[in-house]
Amino acid sequence: MGQGRPGHGFPWPWSVYRWLEGVNPVAGTVADPGALATDLAAYITALRGLDTADAPACHRGVPLATRDAPTREAIAQLTGRTDTEAVTARWEEALAAPAYTGPPVWAHGDLSPGNVLTDGGRLTAVIDFGSVGVGDPAVDLIVAWNLLPAGVRGVFREAVGADEAEWARGRGWALSIALIQLPYYWDTNPALAANSRHVIGEILAERG
Repeated sequence: MGQGRPGHGFPWPWSVYRWLEGVNPVAGTVADPGALATDLAAYITALRGLDTADAPACHRGVPLATRDAPTREAIAQLTGRTDTEAVTARWEEALAAPAYTGPPVWAHGDLSPGNVLTDGGRLTAVIDFGSVGVGDPAVDLIVAWNLLPAGVRGVFREAVGADEAEWARGRGWALSIALIQLPYYWDTNPALAANSRHVIGEILAERG
C-alpha cells in the first residue's frame, strides 16, 4: 500500500492499495444470497467485536433523528417520482424506534453494493472505510435492503442478532440514505439511482 499527501494539483490525501479479487454485486443478481447473507453477518459481527479504545466516531452511527430534516427535504424533491406518503410513513416508523443505548461499537457505515466485493456469490472483501467509526451499529444493517433479497433477510438478521429496535433503525438508515441519494444522483449516477429506487421499493413492499 502507498499513501500520498495533498499536493499541487490534488489537494487531498490519497492511497494506492493492492488488488482485491471480486466484483461489486448487483441487487437481484447475487448468485448465492443465503451464503452472502451469512458472510456479511459474520463480517459485521467481527467488526463489532473490535476494541473501541481511541476509536473515531462514525458519522452515521448517530440517532436517526439527525437525518430527519435532509430526509424530509429529499422526500419533497421526489414528489411525483415516488410514493411520498408511503415513504414518509415508513420514515416516521423508523424515527419512532427506541434509540440505541448500548456502548459505541465499530461500524463500517457505508455497506453498499459498491463497497462490497464478491466471487461466486461469496464475500471476498469490504472496501472504502471512509465512514468507519464507532456508534450505533444499526447503520450496517442497510445491506439487508440495498443488496440482500427479502427471502434471506431473516437469515441475515438472525446471524447478526438484531432485535426489533435495531432492525427498525437499520431499515430507517437504508431508507434515509436511498431517499437522499435518489434526487442527488438521478441524472448523474445511474447505478446509485437504481439502487436507491430498489431500496425504496423493497422497504415499501415490506408493509404487506
